[in-house]
Amino acid sequence: MGEVKVIGSTLSPYCTRVEWALKLKGVEYEYIHEEPFNKSPFLLSHNPAYKKVPVILHGHRAVAESLVIVDYVDDVWKENPLVPQDPYEKSLARFWAKFSDDKCIRGAWNACKAEGEAKEKAIESAKESLSFLEKQIEGKQFFGGEKIGFLDLAVGWIPLWLGAMEQVGEMKLLDAEKFPSLHEWSQNFNQIPVIKEALPPREKLVAYFTASVRAVR
Repeated sequence: MGEVKVIGSTLSPYCTRVEWALKLKGVEYEYIHEEPFNKSPFLLSHNPAYKKVPVILHGHRAVAESLVIVDYVDDVWKENPLVPQDPYEKSLARFWAKFSDDKCIRGAWNACKAEGEAKEKAIESAKESLSFLEKQIEGKQFFGGEKIGFLDLAVGWIPLWLGAMEQVGEMKLLDAEKFPSLHEWSQNFNQIPVIKEALPPREKLVAYFTASVRAVR
C-alpha cells in the first residue's frame, strides 16, 4: 500500500502515539528522527503550514498532526480498528483526545514549570483537567473499552511523560486515591509490549524537561 515513513522526535508523545497506531496495525515504517530545535528542510517541505513533527509519509502523500495521522492510519489499514464505529462514540473519543492535548498536557507542563503561589494554582488546574479523564475511564479496562483505542493513544502520554514532569516539577498530579481508575489504567498501559517498545528512556525525558524548565525561568 505504499512505503511508510514517520518524521518525528523520539521524546515527543505526539510522535510516539503515531508509532503506536502503526505498530497496532502491523504496519512497517521507517523512522526519520528530527531534532526539535533544528528543523530540517525535509520536514519543512512536508509540513510547511505548522513546521513541526510528527508527519507521516505514505507513498507520495504527507499527513501532519498526530491525531489526524492516527485517524488516517485507522482509515487506511482496517485491521484492529482504533476509532469507534458509532458516530457518537467517535465524536466523544475525538473530543476528549483534543481536550487531553489542549488542557491536560499543557496544564501539566504549566504546573511543572511554575513557581511559588502560581505553582499551587497550576497544580489544582491540572488536577481538575485530569478529573475529566478519570470519569471517562471509570469501569473500563481501556478508554476504548476492552481493547486499546484512539483515546488510549491520545492520553498515552500520561504514564511516562506526566511522571517525568511530576519528577522535574517536584509535584504529584496523578494521585492514586484521587484518580484510582486513571492511575490503574496508567500502571497497566505501559506494560503492554507494543506500547512499551516505543517508549523513550525516562531519564532522557527527565533531562529534557529539566533543561526546558531552566530555559523558561
